[in-house]
Amino acid sequence: MTVQGKVLNKWFTETELELIEKAREAGKLAESELVTSELNASVSRNFVNKLMEAGITRAMLPKEYGWPQISLRGLGEIVRTIAYHNISAAWVGYFFPLHNSLPSHLPQEGRDEMIKSGGLIVDVFAPVGQVTVVDGGIRLTGTYNYTSGVAFAEWIGLGAFAQLPEGDRPEFIMGFMRKEEVQVNENWDTFGLRGSGSNQVVASDVFIPRRRVLRLEVANDTRRPPVGSNYDPDYPFYHVPYFSAFYLGFPNMALGGAKRLIDEYKQRTAARVRLHGENEKDSPRSQRILAQLMLQYKKANGLMDHYYDLLATYETEGPYEKGEFSAVRAEIIKICQDIATTVMVSLGGASLTKNDTIEVFVRDIIAVATHVTSLYEDAVYTYGRNLYGYQGIGWG
Repeated sequence: MTVQGKVLNKWFTETELELIEKAREAGKLAESELVTSELNASVSRNFVNKLMEAGITRAMLPKEYGWPQISLRGLGEIVRTIAYHNISAAWVGYFFPLHNSLPSHLPQEGRDEMIKSGGLIVDVFAPVGQVTVVDGGIRLTGTYNYTSGVAFAEWIGLGAFAQLPEGDRPEFIMGFMRKEEVQVNENWDTFGLRGSGSNQVVASDVFIPRRRVLRLEVANDTRRPPVGSNYDPDYPFYHVPYFSAFYLGFPNMALGGAKRLIDEYKQRTAARVRLHGENEKDSPRSQRILAQLMLQYKKANGLMDHYYDLLATYETEGPYEKGEFSAVRAEIIKICQDIATTVMVSLGGASLTKNDTIEVFVRDIIAVATHVTSLYEDAVYTYGRNLYGYQGIGWG
């Protein structure tokens, strides 16, 4: 089986191949709704239902709950496949299975409560909330932007710093509450990724029981579930640096979008006749550009394979510096951003038409590059510090 011309059987199980094919179908649906999602600043309920019916939104749950528990590479390929058709849809199609995996690092009681509810989870990691520790849990207040896909969620996780009774200092946490406990403000009006519906939520003194408080630093440092929880050594988010694994969808979105732009460039230049009568595909200029685009894509794809290798061997051959993970992601996205702008400029004014595939995909790839985990200068700075033996910043 192939997806976008790539042989997949080397890496994926039969179940994963089936999910990748369903992701392609969902991506095609999202592509057919692209103009509407741009206008509405959200993908459709039809698209989200398609993900849920396919089992994609629950594909990263621990298998004890009866779902397939696919690999990190499988999740990445699902994201890349959707992104080939609609990057905003891939953003949501990445975050729902990803965020639905978050309870795997909660105490068993909280994990069971959230997963068995069947609802989708969204979150904002930015630790902007104010926390008061109270008997049985915490109370959280804060205003959070960029809550992608919130219109379709039942649960919302919000980041903060708090000193829990079992801790010896303030630590990075996430508290989960039901959507009806917060106010949602529709303020998503952006240059790119318009279809992600990343609106604002406001929490006002919301009580969160201890069973729904996720200790993010502990999850990242231990690479295991909380003490007392069921431990499945095959679960893909154990044995790997948590944040580095968690962020793998961003470069895959960029890769899927970049491959689509290369294919668009090839198709459009093959059918294009310049003013002097030469078919564009016969022009050495276009031939060189297409070759350069493909080489850049292959370079980025190779870096993505390296990223998966770093994750897979982290505990057996590592540990590796978290800065390397950051830099590899950022480099992949930067290459894809360069591919995008080259395609747009090389195709000329026809690529500027509003809601044309080129125009939307270029905007969306640039928007992916603005995400805090993708910022190029920050990432290479951190990696450079690591290479000189200095401790990095962030969690990879």
